[in-house]
Amino acid sequence: MDTAIKKSATPDALLTGRLQKFFRWESFLILIVVLVCVMNSYLSPYFLDPWNLSDATFNFTEKALIALPMAMLIIAKEIDISVAAIISLSSTLMGLVAQMGAPVYAVAFVGILAGAACGLFNGVLVTHFKIPSIVVTIGTMSLFRGISYILLGDQVVRDYPDGFEFFGQGYVYWVFSFELVLFAFFALVFYWLLHRTTFGRYTYAIGNNPTASYYSGIKVDKHRLILFTLVGVMSGVASVLLTSRLGSTRPSIAMGWELSIITMVVLGGVSILGGSGTIAGVVLAVILMGLVTFGMGLLNIPGIVMTIIVGVMLITVVSLPVLITMYKTSLKRKEAKAL
Repeated sequence: MDTAIKKSATPDALLTGRLQKFFRWESFLILIVVLVCVMNSYLSPYFLDPWNLSDATFNFTEKALIALPMAMLIIAKEIDISVAAIISLSSTLMGLVAQMGAPVYAVAFVGILAGAACGLFNGVLVTHFKIPSIVVTIGTMSLFRGISYILLGDQVVRDYPDGFEFFGQGYVYWVFSFELVLFAFFALVFYWLLHRTTFGRYTYAIGNNPTASYYSGIKVDKHRLILFTLVGVMSGVASVLLTSRLGSTRPSIAMGWELSIITMVVLGGVSILGGSGTIAGVVLAVILMGLVTFGMGLLNIPGIVMTIIVGVMLITVVSLPVLITMYKTSLKRKEAKAL
């Protein structure tokens, strides 16, 4: 790929100079969110009901929690497509522990610990054995979910201790669910981590040029290992919330979530090539996808159509900036030849 195309293959790179301050990708997402709200409120009188909107957040907060560290991982030029399988394995282990009579917080701790272990395992394979992350996580995606099927088979675990349902069904205040408040908290944490710390600056540096970062003194492998572990931890947290919300565990839980999570990240302006992106953009993309799917649900649009729309959104967001940049590069070359 042309170097100029590679550096510009992100929405924000399409605008330069003063215009970039006013016409950022985040501004475009805000505009689309407003338009979606106006359109949905026109099409359905139930869209703006506070409790309906609150219920809609349950459909994306668990995925959004994983999208936050996934954004940092992709910025660092890596990816993890085993996150849904991590949720499955974490949920399975929580179910087995719950059947043994463990208390609420012990069950939740097991889920988060299992997620952290899976993320660490992915990170070790990538950093120590130098296997590409997409290859590793394709393998562990099958491995983790396969272990879940071995442990549970066709069984469904529903015997969870009293109080466990609060994590996925409880409300902190009025229409604000525990899941939504938790997502807002972690959004602030990851915003601070990526945009206000040395760790975040190292993440961008590694994504732009891993070799130069290594020779600049950045511990690239250690940094990537931490990022993979963070993705695993947040997958474990999402598993606790999802299992609590459903009230049951089965090996097929969260099937196909990888596409939605990666779509949230890329739609938020994170370059799939690494090196650029913001947490604010990811949060806006999460809200946008949540409102779109909620609106389609109110209109009784089939789930398979929603899946198609999500896929089209992902392809459009990834390809459009590259195509525009290729067109601009082609024009510059023609102008150079003309001179």
